[in-house]
Amino acid sequence: MNSSTKDKVKGMYHEAEGKVKEMAGKITGNSDLEIKGKVEKSAGKSQEKLGEIKKVMGS
Repeated sequence: MNSSTKDKVKGMYHEAEGKVKEMAGKITGNSDLEIKGKVEKSAGKSQEKLGEIKKVMGS
């Protein structure tokens, strides 16, 4: 698996994990968990975009 594909897959994983944490935080009223979920979701989106850029650049 090349670097761009790995970044995209890891990004999708972190985005999904962040969504779960965010929802769990909302349901339980745990604002810290909700915030951590939002941060992880954003980081996952960024990593996914990095993978797309690497693919375009040929890395």
